[in-house]
Amino acid sequence: MAYFFKEPSRTFAEYLLVPGYTGPEDTPDKVSLKTPLVKFKKGEEPALSLNIPLTSAVMQAVSGPELAVALAKEGGVSFIFGSQSIASQAAMIREVKSTKAGFVGSDSNISPKATLRDVIKLRQQTGHSTMAVTENGQKDGKLVGIITSRDFRESRVDLDNSLVEDYMTPYENLVVGKDGITLSEANDIIWDHKLNQLPIVDENQQLVAFVFRKDYEQHKEHPQELLDSQKRFIVGAGINSRDYKERVPALLEAGCDIFVIDSSEGYSCWQAETIKWIRDNYGDSVKIGAGNVVDGDGFRFLAEAGADFVKIGIGGGSICITRETKGIGRGQATATIEVAKARDEYYKNTGVYIPLCSDGGIVQDYHMTLALAFGADFVMLGRYFARFKEAPNKVVTVNGSYMKEYWGEGSARARNWQRYDVGGEGKMTFEEGVDSYVPYAGSLTDNVGLTLSKIRHTMCNCGVLSIAQLQKEAKVTLVSSVSISEGGAHDVLVRDNNVESRQG
Repeated sequence: MAYFFKEPSRTFAEYLLVPGYTGPEDTPDKVSLKTPLVKFKKGEEPALSLNIPLTSAVMQAVSGPELAVALAKEGGVSFIFGSQSIASQAAMIREVKSTKAGFVGSDSNISPKATLRDVIKLRQQTGHSTMAVTENGQKDGKLVGIITSRDFRESRVDLDNSLVEDYMTPYENLVVGKDGITLSEANDIIWDHKLNQLPIVDENQQLVAFVFRKDYEQHKEHPQELLDSQKRFIVGAGINSRDYKERVPALLEAGCDIFVIDSSEGYSCWQAETIKWIRDNYGDSVKIGAGNVVDGDGFRFLAEAGADFVKIGIGGGSICITRETKGIGRGQATATIEVAKARDEYYKNTGVYIPLCSDGGIVQDYHMTLALAFGADFVMLGRYFARFKEAPNKVVTVNGSYMKEYWGEGSARARNWQRYDVGGEGKMTFEEGVDSYVPYAGSLTDNVGLTLSKIRHTMCNCGVLSIAQLQKEAKVTLVSSVSISEGGAHDVLVRDNNVESRQG
């Protein structure tokens, strides 16, 4: 006879945190959101940790290089999507790793023989007014000058017949920094020479990066930046259980810091084989997460296989229809609670702590705090990050509102059949994800800052100052459907201030 769980599976929306005693030291500025990213032995420190408990999903519409840099600046990690060629994914990893904190790769490059009309077109494409003039017009070319919007007036020149070389500041008149310079040294040069930007060049005069005056303050505003030993941003990558023998070495060469197996379901022999191959070839030096699972059996399987972290969740994503199409999955809150129990038992028996990632089921910001309280060490988010300008998906207008396209890795649009560990031909037989839109929300920095503020304030209400303390001391209550309604605005007519301001 089939095994039946005694309790129904529940979602985060069915729970609330009950306040604990808030003491004089329990203030948001004292809350630490640092959390382990990979497993570690009792008494030791993890090889990799997050400064905030947020990671971005392994999705085409979410985790590209720009978002990876933006999230790393805040203290989190992106996992660059693997549903692309190995060469393309490796190029994205290199792009992130080549962007040192404060050092920006040039995406606005032009030839000295180009026209000023070309300059204007490039400025419209990139939004950047400072352009590197290189011999071949590419970012890897020899730097011969800089041209900015201040070097010519559009109304006073013949844009189609005026060449860049006649208006640029030539190399011999530039102040440059040499490759290997520290950010502090670069900023000293900028301030000493009253520059807006400092080109960094190598011994062959090839452009390596820029350091901008405006980024100095931005760097100070991101004290939680997640960096490696070379001051490069930490970045992860999704892999599958099919071409990993070719993909992993290429991504490691590109600088990838951590992998995760991107699969619809992780309790499988293929995931164990993938992890075993990595351990046989790289030992413990290469870090890899696995999943997804929704119960203790799945966790123990991946823990024993050697996973560095385990991802929880099947069918809970906003674009996922696995539960509808296959009848497989579990409520995300219940799954997190059950897997966390298994993790704690494993830690007690072995002395090895394996971090958990709650992936899916997050609708409101407070659901993130609940996931952490239920035992997750960090969360993975798709829809949340897909709304931001740094995500690689397109901004479109739908019924007069700005939206961003958002599609699941299990949709026909993604064509990511390799994430399904079921063998067979290289194609999808049916979809497990949808193609959709999400409201455009602006910059990642502003939105993540607000979300983290909510988490910190909630933790203070619970009387805790760390995620580990929240997991141990949180008090949780199950709520009825009536009390859920009670939690929002009710029995009133809510004023529409936007309408009133327009009428005024």
